[in-house]
Amino acid sequence: MTRMDSSLRQRMGRVDALVTQVKAANNETGRAAIELVRTLMEVHYSGLERMMDIVADRNDETIDVFAHDEAVGLMLLLHDLHPLDMESRIVAALDSVRPYLHSHGGNVELLSVQDGVVRIRLAGTCDSCPSSALTLKTTIEAAIQQAAPDVVSIETT
Repeated sequence: MTRMDSSLRQRMGRVDALVTQVKAANNETGRAAIELVRTLMEVHYSGLERMMDIVADRNDETIDVFAHDEAVGLMLLLHDLHPLDMESRIVAALDSVRPYLHSHGGNVELLSVQDGVVRIRLAGTCDSCPSSALTLKTTIEAAIQQAAPDVVSIETT
């Protein structure tokens, strides 16, 4: 999965802040601004949906590239067009950190994904060392959040 550059992350944060500010205005201008954003999102959705259909019709590997590019993947998630479901993205994220976990004598098991809540279990010798277990848990959670920012919460048992 490619890394999203920091300027894109900053712009996404700015969009969130501006939407919150406009919603708080709760006046005619604020309502018009929200309607403008909704309409632009609908236009973007239509174009993105059509692009995905065109690529899918051609059996192109581009969809796989889209799915694994963080910036494109986030945009597709925003429009509910991501080609991989949440569980598939989480499985891939866990697979990506397994070599690191194994190097520390640990592993992770995906127990369930339901309504955006991910349940995992740490396994191996990492359980016996609190700081090691915390480091591995943090690594796992970061990988999941990067692959599936639509996850609501991660529970470790």
